[in-house]
Amino acid sequence: MSSGPVLENKKWKIENVDGNSELKVEIGEIGQSVYMYNVKNSVVQISAKCTAVTLDKCESVGVVFEGAVASCDTVNSKKVQIQLQSGHCPQFNIDKSSSVKVFVNSDVREENAPTFVTAHSQEVLVIVLRGEDQDPLELAIPEQFQSVFSGDSLHTAPTDHLGYPSSMGSSSAAPVAPSSGTGLVRALSSGGSSAVDVDTRTTFRSRSRSLSYGSPYRNDLGLSSRILSSVAEYPLSSSGSRAPSSGGGRGLSSGGALGSGGSGAGGPGGPPSSGGAGGPGGSGRGGSSRGSTGSSTSSSAGTAPQTVIWGTTVNVDDTMQRFRRFLRDFEIDGANEPLYPGLLQSIARTEVYNLNLDTAHLRNYDMELYRQMVAFPQEIIPIFDLVVHELFMEMYPDHDQSRRIQVRTFNLERVFKMRDLNPDDIDKMVSIRGMIIRSTPVIPDLKKAFFRCSICDNPAEVFIDRGRIDEPRSCSNCGTNYSMQLIHNQCYFADKQVVKVQETPESIPEGETPHTVNLCAFDDLVDVAKPGDRVVITGIFRAQTVRENPRQRTVKSIYRTYIDVIHYRKQESGRLVSENPTAEASSEFYTPFAEDTQASAFSDADVASFRELAASGNAYDVLTASLAPGIWEMEDVKRGLLCQLFGGTNKEMPAARSGRFRGEINVLLCGDPGTSKSQLLQYVHRLAPRGIYTSGKGSSAVGLTAYISKDPDTRELVLESGALVLSDRGICCIDEFDKMSDSTRSMLHEAMEQQTVSIAKAGIICTLNARTSVLASANPVESRYNPNLSVVQNIELPPTLLSRFDLIYLVLDRVDARLDRKLAKHIVSLYMEAPPEPEVNVVEKDFFTKYVSYAKQNIEPVISEAAMNALVDGYVTMRNPPGSASYGSQASKKVITATPRQLESLIRLSEALAKVELAEVVTVDHVNEAIRLMRVALQKAATNPKTGTIDMDLITTGLSTDTRELLARLQRKVNDILAASRTPSISFEDILAKVDDPAVSRTDLHDVITQMADQELVVLSGTQANPTVRRL
Repeated sequence: MSSGPVLENKKWKIENVDGNSELKVEIGEIGQSVYMYNVKNSVVQISAKCTAVTLDKCESVGVVFEGAVASCDTVNSKKVQIQLQSGHCPQFNIDKSSSVKVFVNSDVREENAPTFVTAHSQEVLVIVLRGEDQDPLELAIPEQFQSVFSGDSLHTAPTDHLGYPSSMGSSSAAPVAPSSGTGLVRALSSGGSSAVDVDTRTTFRSRSRSLSYGSPYRNDLGLSSRILSSVAEYPLSSSGSRAPSSGGGRGLSSGGALGSGGSGAGGPGGPPSSGGAGGPGGSGRGGSSRGSTGSSTSSSAGTAPQTVIWGTTVNVDDTMQRFRRFLRDFEIDGANEPLYPGLLQSIARTEVYNLNLDTAHLRNYDMELYRQMVAFPQEIIPIFDLVVHELFMEMYPDHDQSRRIQVRTFNLERVFKMRDLNPDDIDKMVSIRGMIIRSTPVIPDLKKAFFRCSICDNPAEVFIDRGRIDEPRSCSNCGTNYSMQLIHNQCYFADKQVVKVQETPESIPEGETPHTVNLCAFDDLVDVAKPGDRVVITGIFRAQTVRENPRQRTVKSIYRTYIDVIHYRKQESGRLVSENPTAEASSEFYTPFAEDTQASAFSDADVASFRELAASGNAYDVLTASLAPGIWEMEDVKRGLLCQLFGGTNKEMPAARSGRFRGEINVLLCGDPGTSKSQLLQYVHRLAPRGIYTSGKGSSAVGLTAYISKDPDTRELVLESGALVLSDRGICCIDEFDKMSDSTRSMLHEAMEQQTVSIAKAGIICTLNARTSVLASANPVESRYNPNLSVVQNIELPPTLLSRFDLIYLVLDRVDARLDRKLAKHIVSLYMEAPPEPEVNVVEKDFFTKYVSYAKQNIEPVISEAAMNALVDGYVTMRNPPGSASYGSQASKKVITATPRQLESLIRLSEALAKVELAEVVTVDHVNEAIRLMRVALQKAATNPKTGTIDMDLITTGLSTDTRELLARLQRKVNDILAASRTPSISFEDILAKVDDPAVSRTDLHDVITQMADQELVVLSGTQANPTVRRL
């Protein structure tokens, strides 16, 4: 690095200097010039008159002229400040530079007024120092021009709006007379030599560029009540309008000129430093800010003042008026009053400061405003916020003004697929559909930093600017360098959460893996979406730079994209509704975030139609026929699935010390292939609000419960939810249940009964909720169900897992010419353009899902005294089936035909049947139907194929009572044979011949001998088919 200025042939060179604030050039003779190259974080003082000063590739440099300078050139530089302390400089040439500030004195004479020639530069400010008792005047050099072709020439003028020049005409046109306190800057466009006089009160706001200035998950849409208090206090222009802030994204700046003011009023969510200093009627003080704030155009002859946003087609005044008209006038078809004033009234009553804006309403009312909102959301959404706040304060002037209402848009015309998001969509409003798979804890997002000098205790507040907090390099009071310390408990933080969303399984193309997108949620949206939720996200698509090394500022050329969330929508047509903002706070369905323009998902007309169907007396049959109407017959199976959708009532009774009783119902479909088992699973999966559809062979133990992975950003171990946890408060559908490995099945025991998943791995010990209903299907081992074998033998599932299913249905393919003909006609009718009307009355799918959702959220049936007695009698009857011969034989053999788990299943089924009819009390009829459904399931699943009687031991142990007694008797006889044998060893065939019992098969004998070998009573040798048995 060079140590200081070096004189070479009348040229002072300062090259490769970093961090030197005491550079001084002593001009000794006439004709000398100064050339600075690659100078950073330094201050250069030029003591006398010189010919020229050139800054090339400099950054964060201050230059002070103590004498006259013929010209000053700035090339390829940024963050440059030039001050004319005395003397003057007639010519400033600025090329390919940004953030250049030139400080001049207000007493400069007109003949010495400097001329500025700019090309390919942005954020060039001329700051006029007007004395200690007046604020500095900031003048912005225009960056946008309009050229008009007239015959053989072009007339160029700077513009403040696309298509609207601030002063039309060529250089011969009369300049606009400035008002007191402002001046004219002579500006030359890079395209020609003609000069135009521009009223520099006209300022411009450049659009936020996430590619250049974005920081990871920057909260450009977050609202801060502390920052909001200064909004809308100062007019921006004579028309009283306001322009958006550049720092906050959400909110408007009250400053009118490009700001150097740290105390200028910032927009909501944006700091005063980025909001800009006050223009005419505004206020501002020293400091540094990016030159991209609100704008107000100058008054030209015959045109009214307008507030516009540079680089867009957004006219702030016009946008505010149009949106205000929309809020006041829009009515839904059939309504007699405007919609959104009623929503504001609801906000005043509930004090939930979110206004959900259905963009379908905006499209129908003002298509151009909708297009501007989609194209320029960072500019339009803050305007919407301000208009809503002003209208709200007009309606309720006594309400707390510090609370700001956030407009949350949803229901865009186009919903993107994740893989269809392109770079063209960056900084635009987009909507995607997906499933939440992971969300981080709440992250404190710093919005305002509080520094205090360690020497003199002088405080300083710094607001976030473009995702960064610039620490003061020196104390403004004592001047000590690097003495400012951050005081964390005096800083202001906002809530932030990073959410990962994945494509839903049904939207993934064939042969592709699912895509994921990161979301950033702030403030009220934190913890609204939970893992497992299927959501439609509306937000702003953004991009941010990625550092090669966290300790270095070098960034990669590839940007990381994410979405700043504006709105979550979980409700989807055709699916059950799992949350309700109008429910009580203690309810499991309560959510503080309303997703729609209606507070509740059920209108009064919907509730009336629900009650009408329930009162008709045939709601049970109608809803059963409406469940999977494309699948023929299987009435009892559909009734069981209907009960699973409604579910029982979850009960917690801490006073009785009885713990929690689950209300979820588990169902297993077992039977022959091609009997619509998978179709039923798919249909129920499409109805469930939350849930995962998986296959037994493609699932692992951790895939069903939870697994450990490394966070890609922090590199820390985090817990990822599996299928059962993601299906919490939903339905988990598992196909090919019999193909699961033993380790995977063992993970289901806790989840299906206690409804929790316990994890203890990699230093993470926790218990996760898995309050899910399990709907599974299994195929027989031999592809066809063997009626001579039990269910356990047919599907080879452990009895401990089978016993956790409330209903086990055997779906068999029986040959019957009459039924086969009806089934064939039904299947063929599905392929016709105009299928015949169903014989039974059915309801639409949307009505069906709303009915079930309403019953689940609002009906909690209570078991009556008569129903309790019916449950007890039914359970006892199931334990002791009636019938003299059957009864005596079962009692003598102590055959178990029901267990306490079946009694709990009866209670859940009875409550579900009461919900079907929207009944508040469980009646005897509900209990009788529950017992019938249980008998239908047990009659097939728990029937002993040898005796034809129901035996729960087939499900709980895998062996019937008869088989268990036969094996015990056979083992005693084998022991007698071995004891009577003269030799210590005897062959398997000899034992079989000596048993001489037609009821004993070779398989039974082989099982007994193998069991005795496991108990170390005998030793087997020889072949497996014909072993030799030797007693011990």
